[in-house]
Amino acid sequence: MTVSTITEINPAATATAPRAKRSIIDLLAPLNRLAQASANLIAKPAGQFESNGVTYELPRFVFLGPKAGGEPIRVGLFAGLHGDEAEGAYALAQFLTVLDQSPEFATGYCLFVYPVCNPTGFEDNTRHSRRGRDLNREFWNNSKEPEVELLQREIYHHAFHGMVSCHTDDTSHGIYGFVRGATLTQHLLKPALRAAELILPRNYDEIIDGFEARNGIIREGYQGILGAPPGVRPLPFEIILETPQSAPHYQQERALVAALQTILSEYRKFIAYAPNL
Repeated sequence: MTVSTITEINPAATATAPRAKRSIIDLLAPLNRLAQASANLIAKPAGQFESNGVTYELPRFVFLGPKAGGEPIRVGLFAGLHGDEAEGAYALAQFLTVLDQSPEFATGYCLFVYPVCNPTGFEDNTRHSRRGRDLNREFWNNSKEPEVELLQREIYHHAFHGMVSCHTDDTSHGIYGFVRGATLTQHLLKPALRAAELILPRNYDEIIDGFEARNGIIREGYQGILGAPPGVRPLPFEIILETPQSAPHYQQERALVAALQTILSEYRKFIAYAPNL
């Protein structure tokens, strides 16, 4: 995490100043080192694509928690679909570090983690990819964007039981979330928001991001966002976590880590209880 200092800025000079470039290598280096020494974490890119003659990889980390009997629960964690929302990427890196230190948090899980879903946008610090596309409006719509094609392949191939995407919102004063997919999803998001609310305020507005909301939970959404393939059965749980971009970065990251830990814990309880339903 970078620490900024306050300096005098000439507004005229910053009006046309380019956004500062980010380094994917710097973000991923600690995770790659961790994976080399870890018994639980594997670093294996999900594929490559080209942009303006430069070859990029789509970063992917797989964390296999201690066995709990039966098939591991497969969950996909995604961040950085909008390149100017880096907090989610750093939160996933922090989350993997926490799990490697305390693998029991991931007992029974196989987590597929994609911290930078929009590598060129992350580098350029822009919402869109370098091709000028909002990748989070392209899914399951015959998109030819290579990042989307790679992610769709991952989602289809691994048939996730659940998916969580991390975003930031520059118009929100608090954390909130979207729910889609399986009916139990809202019962996972509710405790996740309570856990995150210990670190960041929650957005209790009745309208958030143009959608009706209740207690920080939205049940609608935009078309073409990252999610399960249309018509897939059984439905996975799908959660989108949104932190307020104006909050300090470290608080956003801590809140997201707390929410993710809670989601894993609550879903494990549901799976254990389900056979008795």
